[in-house]
Amino acid sequence: QAKLVESGGGLVQAGASLRLSCAGSGRTFSSYAMGWFRQAPGKEREFVAAIGKSGNTVRYAESVKGRFTISRDNARNTVYLQMDSLKPEDTAEYYCAGDLQIATVVAAESDYWGQGTQVTVSS
Repeated sequence: QAKLVESGGGLVQAGASLRLSCAGSGRTFSSYAMGWFRQAPGKEREFVAAIGKSGNTVRYAESVKGRFTISRDNARNTVYLQMDSLKPEDTAEYYCAGDLQIATVVAAESDYWGQGTQVTVSS
């Protein structure tokens, strides 16, 4: 059973940067497309970004384009989310997810999910 563990969340001021990490267990990490989602209190979980197995394909939500960058290091079984120019509306619990196809990840239908890491952006 694959396991995903997020880290890197915290409390920052608007305009600051954070980098989230998601470490995957197992030897088949490179076989999975990966993605990031977020859920703010009282709101539904929303797609943030996704990356294909080799890292050549990426997808972003319009709300984060130009500010967030998703990347992966298959040698370290880790996917990253670099978040720059953070805004208070980015405040949420951030989750990583993985599945065999990037379309499945983007659709929030992944088989594997992490437990989340909290990001809070103060104004």
